[in-house]
Amino acid sequence: MKESKSKQAQEQPQNSSLKNITKSSVWDIQENDVFRIINSGSKDAEIKDNLRHYIDIIRSAFTVEELKDDSAPVKKSYEKQGYKVGSITIDESTKMLLAVRKRPIMRVTDLTYENIRHITASKLVEVLERNFGGGWDSLSQSIQDIIESGFDISTTTLPKDRLHKKGGMYEKKVADGYEVLEVPKGTWVEAIFAKLKPEVIKPRIKYDESDIENEDEDADVIVEDNYVSHDEVDEMDEFNEDEMTEDNYRTTFEIESDPDDEAVELSEYGSEE
Repeated sequence: MKESKSKQAQEQPQNSSLKNITKSSVWDIQENDVFRIINSGSKDAEIKDNLRHYIDIIRSAFTVEELKDDSAPVKKSYEKQGYKVGSITIDESTKMLLAVRKRPIMRVTDLTYENIRHITASKLVEVLERNFGGGWDSLSQSIQDIIESGFDISTTTLPKDRLHKKGGMYEKKVADGYEVLEVPKGTWVEAIFAKLKPEVIKPRIKYDESDIENEDEDADVIVEDNYVSHDEVDEMDEFNEDEMTEDNYRTTFEIESDPDDEAVELSEYGSEE
């Protein structure tokens, strides 16, 4: 009983206002929450000015219909289709009647990067089983990428009589909390194991104010080994012809000899022979 209560507490929506709702977190709320958060934010001027934007976010996870006819037969018609019917207040003089229904995740094509972490492993197996035929490789690469962004997936294909072998992969995976889908392939079976990945929270680096102050102070410190004064630079740049000798003089380029001079030298060398 305690476990079920704690699980329900975890499943409660963390985002309770329109301002902090996203296309991902909107999958955590239910139809009744939609009416609640819209009406609770109707007094906020910023929300009023951007209500269409928030409704678009809600539409990513819900089908939203505006009802022009508020008669009982019309309401009952929508309720039979699984809609929740209720009114929202835009301002003191404007109210709207809405029919809201959460979008079902029935097929693999219903899976998105926004909702994949908002279903359980057992729900994923149910969706895969409803769409399967050829096994994991029968899914498109894009669908595989979406699923693997939220779940650890591994597969194995073995003969029927070996799949459930004691101490084998099947037994170990189930013991580790994986849900399994078995896809028959003649006398063999492909087992697809799925387990929700733990959510990774990226740590934020916190700077100590004292470290920042010390860094600013260090910026003003002159390191003597690397520091050269302007006077010393001027002295180094000065050229003294009297101090130049054959030992300390060098050029930074090579002087090419005149080709005619080389020809003369060769002719003289030939004449000497």
